[in-house]
Amino acid sequence: MAKKVAFLGMFTALGLVLGWLESLLPVVPFAPGIKIGLANITGLLILYRFGWKEAVCVNLLRVGLSGVMFGNLSIVIYSFAGAVLSLLAMVLLKKIDKFSIVGVSVIGGVMHNMGQLIVAAVLMENAVILYYLPILVVSGVIAGVLTGLVGAFLHKHLPKEIG
Repeated sequence: MAKKVAFLGMFTALGLVLGWLESLLPVVPFAPGIKIGLANITGLLILYRFGWKEAVCVNLLRVGLSGVMFGNLSIVIYSFAGAVLSLLAMVLLKKIDKFSIVGVSVIGGVMHNMGQLIVAAVLMENAVILYYLPILVVSGVIAGVLTGLVGAFLHKHLPKEIG
């Protein structure tokens, strides 16, 4: 049990560091708010190595801590919405067991963006923001493939004792 808690703590810390490093990357001028989602690699690994309960706990803890340490209330709201919708989709797809880790990651990336877009539409009280949907779907697919490939590689090559 102590070993599991230690690994989950390390993955949480790694997720925070990856999120912080990603925040240092320049913003894409034509697509504000779009990121690769490096911290999602840790969530994906936890889902596949430990299970859905651990993935939910670590991801929500990471998002909350990241918001407190590096963001503000607005960022926390958007991040939680994206994380919850993404996790729900990834857990369901993993449970179905017909998708690869990359496929699960792609859906997670797209759903993360969808969660944030829904929150934006609600907070702005304006559905016009939905024009951004195609850009967010494409960016979610690209980010999901990238993080999924890294997650699949690490899942295959990390020692079996981790998880």
